[in-house]
Amino acid sequence: MLTRKSLSILPAIAALVIASCAVSSFDPNTGEVRSSTPSSSLVSQGLKQFDQMKREKKISTNPAYNAQVQRVATRLKSVINIPNAKWEFVVFEDSTPNAFCLPGGKVGVHSGLFQITQNDAGLAAVLGHEIAHVVLNHSQQRVNQATGVAIGTVLLDAVLNAKGVDKTGRAAAATGAAAAGTVGLILPYSRRAELDSDKLGTLYMARAGYDPNEAVKLWERFSAWRIKQGDKESPEFLRTHPLDQTRIVALQEFLPNAKREYKPM
Repeated sequence: MLTRKSLSILPAIAALVIASCAVSSFDPNTGEVRSSTPSSSLVSQGLKQFDQMKREKKISTNPAYNAQVQRVATRLKSVINIPNAKWEFVVFEDSTPNAFCLPGGKVGVHSGLFQITQNDAGLAAVLGHEIAHVVLNHSQQRVNQATGVAIGTVLLDAVLNAKGVDKTGRAAAATGAAAAGTVGLILPYSRRAELDSDKLGTLYMARAGYDPNEAVKLWERFSAWRIKQGDKESPEFLRTHPLDQTRIVALQEFLPNAKREYKPM
């Protein structure tokens, strides 16, 4: 049986996990970014994974898609300074409207995304978001979070074992701690990371000469597409990404910040 005293270790475990998440930060009010460098092993893993994807997934030969991605990426890269980033933007043949980033500056764009982006500014909102993930080192943050939760679970098991709790009780506690770590820490951090990347990406697109209003329009189109597909959104507290409406509202509130840095080209 778990006693109040035996559960007193949980705040310390929570503190450990929270500390493990403090990799980088973004202040939406000032636009200030403080980012750490991803580990060499994580970058190496990202490069290998991207190379594998290029071998296994069909790369798009659509000249319009590829030209647009390279054109927009070039303008965005001109306003970002990340030492040693090995930027690469590849369009993959995939009907799902999606894009992704990997450590080291590898960005993949699905061909199905262009039905949503529709123009250079819409694509800039997506690529700016993915670049922001790289700048803010969110991949390292996720690794640290998982490590923190794992360490916390081991520590909890050790404490309960020392207090004579049987295997069944310890297993139940471990399951509960893992669930609490996921719902209470990892998922909220993930959603905040997405919102931070939305905002920082909007700053990047504005600095690169793209109208930041298009970021809001992009997410409105995404929302309309999902509704048309009949997608049912799960409760936000169980999601890695915020609800579309949450993102739209957050971007609308942030637009004045981005507009101050918008210089049309």
